[in-house]
Amino acid sequence: MPAHRSHYDMLHSAMTTDTSLLSELSAAAARRRTFAIISHPDAGKTTLTEKLLLYSGLIRTAGMVRGRKGGKATASDWMGMEQERGISITASAMQFPYKQAVINLLDTPGHQDFSEDTYRTLTAADSAIMVIDAAKGVEAQTRKLFAVCRLRRIPVLTLINKMDLPGRPPLDLMTEVEQALNIHASAVNWPIGSGSEFVGIVNRENSHVELFSRTAHGGATKVDVDTMALANLAQSGRVSQEVLEQVRHDLELLEIAGNPFDRELFLQGEVTPVFFASALTNFGIESFLDAFVKLAPSPGARPADAENGSELSIDPIERPFSAYVFKLQANMNPKHRDSTAFLRVCSGRFERDMLVKHHRLGREVRLSRPHSLVAQERSTVEEAFPGDIIGIINPGLFAIGDTISTTGGFNFKPLPQFQPEIFARIRPSDVGKRKPFDKGMWQMAQEGTVQIMHSLHDQEPLVAAVGRLQFDVLQYRLRSEYRVETMLDQLPFTCSAWLDGDPATFKAPSASMIVKDQRDRIVVLFGDQLMKSIARDRNPGHTLRDMG
Repeated sequence: MPAHRSHYDMLHSAMTTDTSLLSELSAAAARRRTFAIISHPDAGKTTLTEKLLLYSGLIRTAGMVRGRKGGKATASDWMGMEQERGISITASAMQFPYKQAVINLLDTPGHQDFSEDTYRTLTAADSAIMVIDAAKGVEAQTRKLFAVCRLRRIPVLTLINKMDLPGRPPLDLMTEVEQALNIHASAVNWPIGSGSEFVGIVNRENSHVELFSRTAHGGATKVDVDTMALANLAQSGRVSQEVLEQVRHDLELLEIAGNPFDRELFLQGEVTPVFFASALTNFGIESFLDAFVKLAPSPGARPADAENGSELSIDPIERPFSAYVFKLQANMNPKHRDSTAFLRVCSGRFERDMLVKHHRLGREVRLSRPHSLVAQERSTVEEAFPGDIIGIINPGLFAIGDTISTTGGFNFKPLPQFQPEIFARIRPSDVGKRKPFDKGMWQMAQEGTVQIMHSLHDQEPLVAAVGRLQFDVLQYRLRSEYRVETMLDQLPFTCSAWLDGDPATFKAPSASMIVKDQRDRIVVLFGDQLMKSIARDRNPGHTLRDMG
């Protein structure tokens, strides 16, 4: 009996430990909010990112995007070219605590030339914040990024920004969001005034008003807030009669004809909650962040393909550790001339130096020197949970889309690849710089900065990209990180396709070129879509597959 009791006690202890670990894992995952910020350029996305860091306490004062002489670069923009131009070129990942939550923020490029980086990053997000300029409304790039969120069923919160500047009527903006994006919009708060008269917001759920006071430091520090009942707003003496009547009129219309907010419909991507704020002055930012933590989902199950071809759902709590690589970035810090693989933890608990299965390579690897990042600053990570983003030093083992886990047997869904639209030849200005040039080109291709191709007749690289600015980034980084000046000649091609069939018997139109991509697949470049159609008609025995 004692032996039996001892064995039972051991089993009971193990079960209790497992239950305790699962409970700890479940609680940690429930606190996580992993999201991306999407917008058209200049809508204020990067400024909003920094203000979220300010209100989390991660930074004490906020600096504006460098646009004026002497301006300070934002914390999320680490690349020199980003700081010079005042735009986000690469996606960056940051983690910070906010009250009872742990925020994983993915700041993405707004410029359409870097859509591929943004789309890959969106795969790592559980929700998205869509930033809209109050004066410009829903712009082209916003529509494209929202379409990706809808395709991936990512719930979207809408922040109408720049309410401190002259803009369009809030009701018009709400209507445009609904019509342009084909989604129900539900106003969670409502602005009191606009432009220079933007002084506060009304919380529609409880009819409380937040009135803001500008600080001596402008938007660099937290804003002072006075809270009162909506019924007492007239007695505050801080709002003109005209603004007060407009607010009352708008709120009455919303009660009659507006969409009620339903969190389940929001999580299904059918409703977007709408907030009004000014990231520049910090008006409305804290209440927005509070609402985001309350509304946004914690990490959920993620789809994957089993090795036998069946579909799997990877539960974040029940499945042991798994993650995938959604981004590679080299030379983020000049002190660390290395490459970082960004991992999205999908399930289980990550521990420093753990041994995992690398599914593509079919071997075990040790995840050493894990770290979290804010711009160039690294902090060692001892553990991580579902939803967390961690950086791993990449010794050439990881590629974008790689799945790793402690169990093996499946792969997360492949990441999107864009159809390149512009092509060029590139070579070092100094032939003596060939070695660092080749190293830099290999690294840029691994990161997905550009796609690299070679003609069938020589090995001089061709580069392919979605937009011209990607070529500028390529040349800038080769110069600044590898000390290589380059010459780039754009080629007269605007579209491409993979070729299935013997290239020797392929009847290519005059305005075309046959090349190989990084995986030695045959690709045909065309001058325009008409040439691609002609090629299809001429070659019924071959198949032209669009890249994507």
